[in-house]
Amino acid sequence: MATEAKLIYMANQIATFFHSKHHDEGVAGVAEHLNKFWEPRMRRQFFELIDAGGEGFDELVIEASATIRRPEPVAS
Repeated sequence: MATEAKLIYMANQIATFFHSKHHDEGVAGVAEHLNKFWEPRMRRQFFELIDAGGEGFDELVIEASATIRRPEPVAS
């Protein structure tokens, strides 16, 4: 599985769990999980996909992206 597809899959799996919660709690839960457990490199790749339109992401993931911490850009 390609890295992009794997990140989408992983984020959507987290969202699947949080669909059992109230909507706002689910959005917050997805954001909290990604902020706590995804390293900056993963979040950087995540935001590249979100910024490109977010195709394939669950709606909870898309909504949660507004409160997920963006990592610092990689120095070139």
